[in-house]
Amino acid sequence: MFSLMNDDQLLRYSRHMMLPEIDYAGQECLRAARVLIVGLGGLGSPVALYLAAAGVGELVLADFDTVDLSNLQRQIAHDTPSIGALKVTSAAARINAINPEVCVHQVPEQLQENNLAQLVSGVDCVCDCSDNFALRFALNAACVQAQKPLVSGAAIRMEGQVTVFDTRRIESPCYRCLYQEEGEDALRCSDTGVLAPLVGVIGSLQAAEVIKVLVGFGAPLIGRLALFDLKRAEFRSIRFKRDPACPVCQTRPA
Repeated sequence: MFSLMNDDQLLRYSRHMMLPEIDYAGQECLRAARVLIVGLGGLGSPVALYLAAAGVGELVLADFDTVDLSNLQRQIAHDTPSIGALKVTSAAARINAINPEVCVHQVPEQLQENNLAQLVSGVDCVCDCSDNFALRFALNAACVQAQKPLVSGAAIRMEGQVTVFDTRRIESPCYRCLYQEEGEDALRCSDTGVLAPLVGVIGSLQAAEVIKVLVGFGAPLIGRLALFDLKRAEFRSIRFKRDPACPVCQTRPA
């Protein structure tokens, strides 16, 4: 349990607590929350930094990759001296510099089905910032079984998307309802390119959706896919429903 906020904490989070949707109680929800961030690249960087700045109490960072010079064009959690270091270590140092009160757990290993279940069951929300379809499907299945909300984002070239799967709600679709596992592998920035600020836009939207889910205000993107076209500076939203034939949803806990 967290103790009552001291004067420094009240000042740090004062702009949050001025919002009636958050207030003191909502900030306490954030301080008590534990969030898993999968992938500390272009999307995971702004997600981790904004959630840390917002006062989420514990962040679990999962990424087995190391920082490369080509990452620094867009992955703002890392810097030049961190080239060659594990991304989770580099991001943890940046988080500590922003908000030393946040407890950071590093998972510098490739996620598989056997360790996903344990990681997912121990958090309040999962943020998928990966670029691997197989991992996305495995993460979705783990979240469905553990009944944990999953905030999913993707960005490539000059287009991005964000949605939320919260199968605690019977009407919520899951990732498998939206995408078929027979689909092609996810495109990667190393193959097609990406405009640097795009991942900042999409990652920031993911962080906002995580906060909405944790505090419980607004209308999270459940059953809605928000699409952003950076070239035209246009947002649009597509509604989608739970697939009655989805093999993952058929295994949902009652």
